[in-house]
Amino acid sequence: MSTQPSFADNPSNESRDPAYFGYYAMLQHQQNMLQDTVRTSTYRNAILLNTECFEDKLVMDVGAGSGILSYFAVQAGAKKVYAVEASDMALKMKKLVKAASLPNAKNEFLKDRVEVIQAKIEDSSVKAPKVDTIISEPIGVLLVHERMIESFIYARDTFLKPGGHLFPNKGTMYLAPFTDALLFTETMGKARFWEQTTFHGVDLSPLYPDAKAEMFGMPVVGHFDPKSLLATPTSDAEGYEMDFSTITMKALRDFVVPISWKAQYTGLMHGVAGWFDLLFSGNAESEASQPVEMSTGPSAEKTHWQQVRFMFREPLAVNAGQVIRGWMHCVVNDMRSYTVDIEVIAGPYGELSDPNQPFEPLLEQQAKRHARATGEAEGEDEEEEEEDDLQFSRRRGRWELHEQSYNYSYTGSANDMLTKPEHLCMYEPENVDDAYGGITYTV
Repeated sequence: MSTQPSFADNPSNESRDPAYFGYYAMLQHQQNMLQDTVRTSTYRNAILLNTECFEDKLVMDVGAGSGILSYFAVQAGAKKVYAVEASDMALKMKKLVKAASLPNAKNEFLKDRVEVIQAKIEDSSVKAPKVDTIISEPIGVLLVHERMIESFIYARDTFLKPGGHLFPNKGTMYLAPFTDALLFTETMGKARFWEQTTFHGVDLSPLYPDAKAEMFGMPVVGHFDPKSLLATPTSDAEGYEMDFSTITMKALRDFVVPISWKAQYTGLMHGVAGWFDLLFSGNAESEASQPVEMSTGPSAEKTHWQQVRFMFREPLAVNAGQVIRGWMHCVVNDMRSYTVDIEVIAGPYGELSDPNQPFEPLLEQQAKRHARATGEAEGEDEEEEEEDDLQFSRRRGRWELHEQSYNYSYTGSANDMLTKPEHLCMYEPENVDDAYGGITYTV
């Protein structure tokens, strides 16, 4: 029987809602997002450069937060904006909108143009007409964390007129192999605390395997050096695209991202890095449309989303020119996030596992290895595994996207221009052309 989460068919966020909406009801957290100049200016440009999607139109802002997108929509000429916000930040919005009716108000342009609705978009209490355009910032770490895109899609299916517009209308997820010996060493250092056998007279070592599994099972959020990538992201840099205009709830709740890279360097792959881009196409049928794009990649200007890295418990050695195949399987959980399984194989040999098959946790693998080492397991299984290991190198792991750790060691500086691959323990092939063709040799 599969050990995959069973929430994809009937997912629930209810138990997490009080804490979730309590967080976004605080001005300091709204301020953090507002001060993300890339995020805020991208949305403003997308709206004001595509006024034909807003001028004299009915607009809905899903998960309106501080209301900034609603205010931009009014600036673009919206006839009426329905700002739907479930947290008590809706009360702050109402206060700001109400102040627009006062004498000499600086926000007079908002008067009678914004209706604040305090509710989840899925609630039957939301009374709003069909609208011409829906705007939202439903994005989390790796695009999908917090599962707000589901609310965006619900609003699309329930409130958007035929031929209406979504801002944004597409998101693209990118994955790439990375190396970071310092991050690996730091993480191991945290786990090794539990190797102590005489901690104030107590032997903690029985908990070391659990500590290692826990530390490496936490996705690492933070910016990192783009030069630490061992290959360009995903296949042909196309990424994994989510078209918000057409994607279904089912496809959003359980999806597999194919992985295919060609290593550009010889080195140790410590895991998989991920980020995303957003696209605001405006009115794709109009020549006046001005598409706007935003990237959260390691080479782009920094955002509050940063990037995320999934670290292997054991690094994978790769050679320049070697093909790395695999997949990332994401399934919703009840923590407003996703359970993420990743498997990769370096080299041409070996078959990838079925992403829908049960995942064998690290501790179960260790128990089997111990059984083989002590002679308690069947010899045939050991021989099969040894033969399998000779054919290819495989790494597989599971991470809960909401159980994040943070690493802010990389700040970026002028000295980055001096960084060479070998400084990051990445080694260029002697003959680049041959290496990319799958052959490396030294003259």
